[in-house]
Amino acid sequence: MCRSIKTLRPPALAEEATEEEIRAAALQYVRKVSGFRAPAAHNQEVFDRAVEAVTAATAQLLDDLEVRGAAPARRAG
Repeated sequence: MCRSIKTLRPPALAEEATEEEIRAAALQYVRKVSGFRAPAAHNQEVFDRAVEAVTAATAQLLDDLEVRGAAPARRAG
């Protein structure tokens, strides 16, 4: 597990996670999995696609999670 990735759902986060926080977590994940902090030019496109895919999957997960005792939060977009 990437220790620098923080939990993005209540109650760990008081408010709904921002797109910026979700993307930052996705970037950390892709960096960890790929082993590259910054990819070489020939890998930049695939690296960026992975970050976008993980960002989208994370946003969908957070939208769909049902946290007991928390009011449902829906992200616009």
